[in-house]
Amino acid sequence: TPEKVVEAYLKAMQEQRFGDAYAFVSKTLRAGKDKEQWSKEQQYIIQMGEVKILDFKVHPAQIGKDGVARVPNLLKSQDKFLNQLGLDEHEVYELVQEDGAWRIDQQTLAEGADRDKYFPGESGSK
Repeated sequence: TPEKVVEAYLKAMQEQRFGDAYAFVSKTLRAGKDKEQWSKEQQYIIQMGEVKILDFKVHPAQIGKDGVARVPNLLKSQDKFLNQLGLDEHEVYELVQEDGAWRIDQQTLAEGADRDKYFPGESGSK
């Protein structure tokens, strides 16, 4: 399911198993890189940003008429650039079917109306 893909991807990223995470991302997100190149790039980003994924909570997917699965996720992480305080981040992962499997194609932060849509009842909470 799309939710299981997002969970497995985040767990792999949390444990810095970038080669495993590669299997869950689309050709678009791989940007023409093979597993080794992509993994090294992710490792560099995580190390340079001192990124720590502390916890995550994947919510049920919403599959649109366009065939794209949108999976909301509440991420608790910390890094030295954008989220030094470790504030919750409301994310939405977009997954597409590729080679018969769901793969993460895009990840965005949910703000404003999108946040209300994907995380009902959580408005105003940070």
